[in-house]
Amino acid sequence: MTTPPAYASQPQPMNPADEKLWAVLIHLGGWFFNFLVPLVGYLVLKDRGPFIRSHTATALNFQLTILIAYLVGGVLSFALIGIPILIAAAVVNLVFSIIAAVKAGQGQWYQYPIAIRFVS
Repeated sequence: MTTPPAYASQPQPMNPADEKLWAVLIHLGGWFFNFLVPLVGYLVLKDRGPFIRSHTATALNFQLTILIAYLVGGVLSFALIGIPILIAAAVVNLVFSIIAAVKAGQGQWYQYPIAIRFVS
């Protein structure tokens, strides 16, 4: 009788310093690359600890909300009302991403004040 093939083991929990570092990078990466960095971070790191799962899900929800604002602003830019929406969305994205990154770096839990909850 042969032994069954070895399967991948469960992901190892991250230490708190690594969780904080990755949470900071995911929040700031969201500003540079919109939802892509939080999406990859969520898919790869969500099982590595509750702190990193919360921050990646929060960042992903916020960046998807901002993406919707960008799409609405882009469509409405033909009527010139979209340009202020695009500017406001960019400023809100920058400010809240920095606040979230600072909170993550301090090891604090953070929820963006304006975000549609797509993932939990």
